[in-house]
Amino acid sequence: MTDTFTHFARHALGHVISSCKLTHCIIACLFCLFCLGLSGCGDKTQKKAALPRPVRNVVAPQFSFSTSFTQTGEIRAHDELTLGFRLDGRLLNRKVDVGDQVSRGQLLASLESQASENQLSSARADLLSARVAERMSASNLRRMRMLMPAGAIARVQLDNAMSEWQSAASRLQSSENTLKNAQDTLSWTRLVSPADGVITQVSASVGQVVSAGQTVVTLAESGQRDAVFDLSQAQVAALKDSATFSVSLLSEPAVKTLGILRDVSPQADPQTRTWRARVTLENPPAAMVLGASVQGALPAVGQRTLRLPASALTQADGHPGVFVVNPRSLRLERRRVVVERFSLSDIYILSGVTPGEIVVTAGVSKLRDGERVSLGDRAE
Repeated sequence: MTDTFTHFARHALGHVISSCKLTHCIIACLFCLFCLGLSGCGDKTQKKAALPRPVRNVVAPQFSFSTSFTQTGEIRAHDELTLGFRLDGRLLNRKVDVGDQVSRGQLLASLESQASENQLSSARADLLSARVAERMSASNLRRMRMLMPAGAIARVQLDNAMSEWQSAASRLQSSENTLKNAQDTLSWTRLVSPADGVITQVSASVGQVVSAGQTVVTLAESGQRDAVFDLSQAQVAALKDSATFSVSLLSEPAVKTLGILRDVSPQADPQTRTWRARVTLENPPAAMVLGASVQGALPAVGQRTLRLPASALTQADGHPGVFVVNPRSLRLERRRVVVERFSLSDIYILSGVTPGEIVVTAGVSKLRDGERVSLGDRAE
């Protein structure tokens, strides 16, 4: 019986051991699968972290002389004349309109001239009467002078004859001046062009009563042309005598020429608080017609600079800097730069970047020195 109990005990212990081994195997398998799952997740995270970040970039251009400022303006005639009559009257006719080419001495407009013609006729009649009176008094004076030596007349008669002739001569002189004034007044009823040019503005219509000096037409003389700009106080401060501008058409920048500063208005416009500057163009192209919109750039005096987008600017040890991409390793280098000046859209660098280097232009606040990146879109 003891043998039988021992045999059953051995069988029971074997089952327990075999069951424990199976459980351990299952647990071991599950643990291995869990570890494999964690290791797989870790690989994905590492793979995502290892992907280089694409960055927007630009190739640094060559150094060039920057401009102090650029400003838009328009083409005007070098000399603009506002023409009007020298006396009051009703506008009888106007021979020209806006855009008409006129030549020197051409009739532009005229006033009613009946009153002036009447004055001229009266002056002519007075002159004729004065001439007759002067001739008679002169003849009488000659006779008195011939009779005086023989004692045929008294001295007082000679003196009276002399006085009458002097009065007649003075009246003749006055009548001649009156006639000249009447002729001038009649001529002032005709408005003629003082020079060759083009009509740019008409300020009076036929039938309108105009006053002396009131603008009737505006004439732009042919010949030289100016570019007119309205400048701020800071821009005016950057100007110097005989400053040279680069002027180009706003619609076609390839059409350009040089211009010399002519003058700057001494007082600011009360509405816009800007100063008007006129730049005389040297050999302006035919496309720069009167009224065309242009852009003027004033070259800065000083060192050459390299222009980059303002979005590329960051900090390097408390100083201005940019991120430069190593073309071989594609790793970032935070580079300290010296900024000469900047605007809302651009920065002008004196040193720190070499022409041809790749500079990051977006998202610089999220980048790190030495970070590996990939080259994304290129900025214009």
